[in-house]
Amino acid sequence: MFAVRGIAVSFSIFVVIYSGLSVAVWGVWKSVWLASQQYSARRCADLLFALRLTPFVVASGLTLVLAVPSFLLLEPRAVDEPMGVVPVFLGLCGMAAVAVGAWKAAAALARVSRTVARWSNDARVIDSRSVDSGASVSVRVSAAVPTLTAAGILRPSVWLSQVTEFVLTERELETALRHEVMHVRRRDNLRKLILRLVAFPGMVELERAWRESTEMAADDAAVSSASEALDLAAAVIKLSRVAPLEPLAQLTTALVYSPAESVNARVERLIAWTEERQSPARGFSLAYPLCGAAAAAVLTLALTYSQLLVRVHAATEWLVR
Repeated sequence: MFAVRGIAVSFSIFVVIYSGLSVAVWGVWKSVWLASQQYSARRCADLLFALRLTPFVVASGLTLVLAVPSFLLLEPRAVDEPMGVVPVFLGLCGMAAVAVGAWKAAAALARVSRTVARWSNDARVIDSRSVDSGASVSVRVSAAVPTLTAAGILRPSVWLSQVTEFVLTERELETALRHEVMHVRRRDNLRKLILRLVAFPGMVELERAWRESTEMAADDAAVSSASEALDLAAAVIKLSRVAPLEPLAQLTTALVYSPAESVNARVERLIAWTEERQSPARGFSLAYPLCGAAAAAVLTLALTYSQLLVRVHAATEWLVR
């Protein structure tokens, strides 16, 4: 009974914090997104991704660091205390949230694995591109691939269809391939998997804005001159007119996947390319506030940990009753 009560209380606290912070993120993300437009697309994408993960990370951290230790250290094991309906219900909701996220992540992994296996049947390797120091990603051609796509997490690769190879010029194909390699370098498919793992209702628009920002960030990183920007814009326009043979798997990043208005916005950005966008001013870095917040949290825990455990245990006692 002690273990069951501890699990129920822990998941109850997790789901309360997770839901409350998710609602707060849902309410403020558009304002944050609009304010981040003054920075580069890469920083905007990183900010949206961090904002999306904040509820899960904070809820998990507080549960593991405060709720679980306070229950194990301060809850009497010999007391057979009855549990109310509320903690049982909240505990089930917390377990359901974790289970649904795990199921969605596993289903997305299984689907992309089947998709890549099907593409591999008639694939041929045409190139290899450097991603990081000592690492490279293969470029493969397959008839079943929808236009141009990066797939894979542990062993990523870039796939293009025979139609894409025929439609694009050499320069257009080169910039388009660099775009997909940038997705691999930033591990955007891994980030998509993490978003499946922390799935929560009402976050569809935030995740869509993040995906659009990642596409613009890859556009910016793939070009270094106005002519290359025009080549990539031409590739986007051409491939947007090619209907994909099948719906894209969730853990893939295609050069063209999004609604027409997003494609138009990307093309307009590329046509209006400037050198300032290539080398944006270093006025903001997400690492600094994150490190500052982490340092403040560690310092607070170190100074007040015992008092926090007592207060958290009092809150859990109230919740159980």
